[in-house]
Amino acid sequence: MRILGIIPSRYASTRFHAKPLVMIKDKSMIQRVYEQVKKSSLLTHTVVATDHPDIFEHVNSFGGHVCMTHQHHVSGTDRCYEAMTLQDEKYDYVINIQGDEPFIKPDQIDLLATRLDGKVEIATLVKALQKREDLFNPNLVKAVFSSKMEALYFSRSPIPHIRNVDESKWLEKHTFFKHIGMYAYRSDILAQLTNLPVSLLERAESLEQLRWLENGYKILIAETTTETLGIDTPDDLERAIAYMERSDQFNQ
Repeated sequence: MRILGIIPSRYASTRFHAKPLVMIKDKSMIQRVYEQVKKSSLLTHTVVATDHPDIFEHVNSFGGHVCMTHQHHVSGTDRCYEAMTLQDEKYDYVINIQGDEPFIKPDQIDLLATRLDGKVEIATLVKALQKREDLFNPNLVKAVFSSKMEALYFSRSPIPHIRNVDESKWLEKHTFFKHIGMYAYRSDILAQLTNLPVSLLERAESLEQLRWLENGYKILIAETTTETLGIDTPDDLERAIAYMERSDQFNQ
């Protein structure tokens, strides 16, 4: 199975301008993401897909593979499709890896890759929630899935609703899952997704994956036990630096 890992890296951000180029100690965020992704044992090739020459030149400077994509893309999925079409070789699947998670674990990528058998259309990751504040945080997307590990719905609200139980006890009564925003797409499916119009549920929740579900695509779920640490704001960056200072992994 030939799998292309793509790291979408957009320059403009309303909450954190030029985020991919911010330094996390001695390396930029995009370099840290790239180096972690390259440790995956199941990716055939890895490339950064960017819309800005500064990011393009920076990735080149540390020896990374990078391609320039259009600025008008509204989602990482659309950027991944263009990046896939720019490659010299063909791939069975594309894995879209978040460009703002500098400590992503290669085994998470490999876990998703092991689920790809040629029949799977789309696959993604979830992790069990542990904290009440995360359960009710609309910035953390929740997921529910079937006994066949196929996604039923994603929401910014806690799902399911636990009837006749105080919200403070919900985590004691049920296992809730948060969505980890890494996607694997079969190459032909990725081409189809980019042609779908914005759907009603997607517009309501501002979640692109609901468009796919509304149009009948199946999303396979894999469960990870590894925590992620995304950087969306300058405050997140400070927490990431503090994490590095506490971690033996980065102090050897």
